[in-house]
Formats: sequence, structure tokens, C-alpha cells
Amino acid sequence: MCGIAGYFGQRPVSLRVVQDMVAALTHRGPDGDGFLHRPPFVAGMRRLGINDPEHGQQPLTNGDGSVALFYNGEIYNSPDLRRDLERKGHRFRTGSDGEVIAHLYDEVGEDLFEWLDGMFAVALWIEREQRLILARDLPGEKPLYYAEPAPGELVFASELGALQRFPGLALDLDLQALWDFPTFLWVPEPASVFRKVQALEPGHLLSIDANGLRRRPYANRFGSHRPAGTDAELVAETRRVVTDAVTSRLLSDVPIGAFLSSGLDSSIVTTIAASAAGRLTTFSVGFEDAADPYHGRADESAAASDYARRLGLEHRVIRVSSDDFLADLETFCRHGGEPFAVSSGLGILAVARAAREQGIKVLLSGDGADELFGGYSWYRYLDTRVPAAVPDRTVSFQNVGLPLEERLAAIAGYPPSRQAWAWHYYAAEDEKARLFHPDAFPGVQTSLRHFAGLDARSGEMGSGCSAEDFIGHDRGFYLPNEMLRKLDRMCMAFSVEGRAPFVAPAVLTHARTLGSRHMMRGDTLKWALRQAFADLIPADVLERPKHGFNVPIDLWLNGPWSHLVERTFAPGSALDRTGLLRRGAIDTARLMLADMMRLNGHSIFCYVMLNLWLEQVNHGNHR
Repeated sequence: MCGIAGYFGQRPVSLRVVQDMVAALTHRGPDGDGFLHRPPFVAGMRRLGINDPEHGQQPLTNGDGSVALFYNGEIYNSPDLRRDLERKGHRFRTGSDGEVIAHLYDEVGEDLFEWLDGMFAVALWIEREQRLILARDLPGEKPLYYAEPAPGELVFASELGALQRFPGLALDLDLQALWDFPTFLWVPEPASVFRKVQALEPGHLLSIDANGLRRRPYANRFGSHRPAGTDAELVAETRRVVTDAVTSRLLSDVPIGAFLSSGLDSSIVTTIAASAAGRLTTFSVGFEDAADPYHGRADESAAASDYARRLGLEHRVIRVSSDDFLADLETFCRHGGEPFAVSSGLGILAVARAAREQGIKVLLSGDGADELFGGYSWYRYLDTRVPAAVPDRTVSFQNVGLPLEERLAAIAGYPPSRQAWAWHYYAAEDEKARLFHPDAFPGVQTSLRHFAGLDARSGEMGSGCSAEDFIGHDRGFYLPNEMLRKLDRMCMAFSVEGRAPFVAPAVLTHARTLGSRHMMRGDTLKWALRQAFADLIPADVLERPKHGFNVPIDLWLNGPWSHLVERTFAPGSALDRTGLLRRGAIDTARLMLADMMRLNGHSIFCYVMLNLWLEQVNHGNHR
């Protein structure tokens, strides 16, 4: 696991510039660095040694040194690829998993990324072609940002903080991105908070040479695209692909740990990993047992501890309070890289810190199972046919003060794009308009444009969108932007690699063959996944209702964190100095937090985090 940064172009960029960029990524790789200066290409990296810690320094090269690689990630099928390449005459210099990438280029060119089962952000320099290739893994586990300072130039980095150190790069704020942020809790890719900086999309490669820049997707070759014939066959295939994904992601020369909640997903990952690896340390978070308006109670660490004991594993409960998380907000904001307000990331941050203190560099996670196998609570209502109603106010699934039937009726009356928002996102367009200054956002588009494809799909079908359509959108949008970003940024804050077996390419392929009946049956969510591991996971864990890690943000912003709200909306705050706040926004924020009908805590938390981010990057004079 590493952080990478570099430049391509005719400008005489010194190695010292890239060294400064790479220094901003030290948390991603505290075990060493490496650089290459071959104009028009100059690049470097920080390394977290996991495979071949002693000899896997980058850049890694092919046989004659004409292909040089900087990369961040792990290639889990590298042992098989290495054996095949050695049979073809390739000779390897290190035991690093990433070295296969440089050698694969000699065999298949830029199609090599189709052969990689792993998570990665890659910068590949081909000396003989004077060409740079950037690539990002299929699910989007590893980040990669880039900008074009001038025609024919490209600067790239694993995180925005490194790009901010490149001299002369335009860093004007992207007002559309800021407008979208309170709706999603993050800036949707490929946009970034900076207008001139983009994220390379998951499953895409970008190449640049004297002929210009080209970007394209690459194929997922893993898994079978053919639907299983019977339920029994589908369940067996689910068992196989998930088990293979977990065991392959144990590739490591250093100790491995795992997130373990009381739920199904992390229990499956932990059980398989413990059986295959033997020794495993598990972690959960516990804090004051506040009422959780989403799922009942907030703290389920006791159940996680009990299951770890049954597996005979060493388990640590990280006890935190609202004060602990408050003290972590600066760190949380800084490592989000851009405005980021997914409060459950505070829990990941706490676990990553504890894991690092124990010398653990790798943590397995259950992220991705809900999107791939149908696990979110609202999924069970996607195929429900209820009479549509026209509400007298904005209604979403966050309106917990309304009876479920009224919420479902209101959502049923929306077009698919607004339904997608209403199921599990946050600030509505009219709510943002009451908080943001109207003059600060000329010409911004509605955030619902990110769901426009669902409206088009509905028109093609003539009968609305299916459950598969909504879940498919979550896989391509919500999963990389929220779940995988959260896991990467908060783990890497403490130099820990987060691995999510459920988003392995073969599992992604398998999930596309699932119909809604394979995901939801009656009140049972993730039906196929539960059936696949029914003989392995105890019944009390298998049947436990969905319960994500939820920070009681509404409770805290109305109580011990209320001063954050006052500071955020006060005259002279960074938000106010930047001209982004409407006059009287504090009154709107207070009313939203006091609304007993609707959970608005995360919407307001976005403004808190945006204000903190502006303070940290000193953008008070940007518009």
C-alpha cells in the first residue's frame, strides 16, 4: 500500500517538486520512498511494506527497465500471474506483487489491467514510447486524482493534498461540487472539490503522450456473466466467489486483522479468514449506548466480542465517546482530503489507530455486501407497490417521524431520480437553497442529475424502474463514493490497508446476475448470501437484522456538539468569509436539527465539515 504522485510534460519540473508532493502522502506509506526522474516524466511514491517489505521498493520495472511502475494497492492474483510470466521467460527481481504489472505490459500492452484481480492506482511509464498510463481498479478501492495544468501536461497523485503542492496548479473551488456535497456527504466523482482536478473513474485507464490524452474503461474478465440456473446453483456460486475473494485477500507478509461488527457481512469475512489464516485479530467500536433512530441502539460491540470468542480470536473493543470523536474531527477532516461527512468513518479511524498501535497493517472489511447482495433496509420496499401520494413537504426515508406507509406513498409519487435520492441521501435542493447564499452558486445544476439515467431507464421500460435498477445504481455510485472512499481514507490515515473482499471483480460480476428475488425474499435481505453461509455462520448471527455502524449525529449536534453548529454558521466563519452562507442560515440550521419529523443531522454535519475543511486549506478568499 502506498501513495503515488508525479508529472508528465515538457515543463522542467524538478525532482524536488515531486518530493514535496510525495511528502504529503507519508501517512499512506511510512516505510520508505522511491523516485524516478526521466523527463518528460518525474514521479515518486511513499511505501507501506506489506508484500516483500525488504525488497519491494518502487519503481518496479520489467526485464530491461524500459517500463517503470509506481503503484498503490495489492494484486491478489499475482502468484498465478507471476508463474505464467516466468514460464514465458520473464525474470523477477523482487517478491512484490506489483512487479507483475510491469512485465504484463510486455505481453498484452495496456490491456494488462483486465488481468489484475486487486485494488490499485497505477502510474506506468513506458520509456520507449514516451507514454504515461494511469489506471484505477474496477471497484474504485484506491484513489487517483489528476489535472492538466496546460495542454500536453498531466499531474497526478493519490490524494488532493499532494496535488495542492504542485506549483501553479489552479485550485479554484468547484461550486457544483460544493452544492452536491450536503446531498451525498461527499463530492461525487469524477469531480473533486477543485474545478480543475478530477478523479480517474473506477475501472478506467488514462494515457498521455505526444499525441495527447486518452481515457477509456477496461473490461472485467473475472467471474461468470451467466446467471445460475437454479436457486441451489446460485447459492453455491455465491459461496464459491465470496470464499475465493476472502482467501485471496489474505495475501500478506505482515499480520492481518479484521473489522468485526455483530452483523452478517463482517462475520462471514472473519469466519472464512480465521479458518484460512489461523491467527486473526478483530476489532469493533463501542460507545455510549445512545438511541439510534436508524436501527434501535447504537452500540453492538458486546455481540461482536461474543462472536470473536466463539471463533477463538483475539478481539479488541475500541471504547469511544462523543468527546473522543470530537477530538478526532480535525484528523477526520484532513484525511477526507476534500469535504467529507460520513460520520461512520470516525469509527474506522478509531479502529485503524488501534490496529496500527498493535502493529497490524491490514484490515479486512465487510464493505460492499449490502450493495452487491441487497442488504439496505429500504431495499425491501423497492418492489412494493403502494398508492402514490403528493406530500405537502419534502419527504425522504429520513422522515422517521412519519409512519412508514406515508413515507412509502410519498416516495412512490416521485420520478425515479428523486426516488433514488429519497431512499438514502440527505439534503434536498430546497434545504440547500435555504442555507447556501443564492449569489454563490450561479448556474449550478440539481444534484438529482446523478440519477438521470434512472429516469431514462424508466422511460424505456414504460413502467418505472426495477429494484435491480436502483441497486445497480448504488453499486456504481454509492459504493465507490462513500463506502470504499471511507475505508481507504480513514484506514490510510494511520497507515493501515483496508481490504474489502466483497468488491472483488468476480463478486461484482456475480452480483450482476442476481435478480431481486435472489436478494430480497419477504422480510429477508441478502437472501442468497445468507443461504450460501447458513451452515457456517451461527443462526443468531445469520438472522440478526441489518445494523450498520451509526454515529448518533442528530443527538450530538443537538447536545454536546451544538457549539460546532454555532461556530459553523456564525458571522466570520470560514463558510461566511467565503460568501457561501445565506444570511440567517443559523436559524434554518437550528430548525432543521429540531425537526422531529426528519433526521437532518447529517445534512447539517456537512456544513460543519465544509467549514472545517475551508479552515484547514485556508480557502477563505476563494469563490
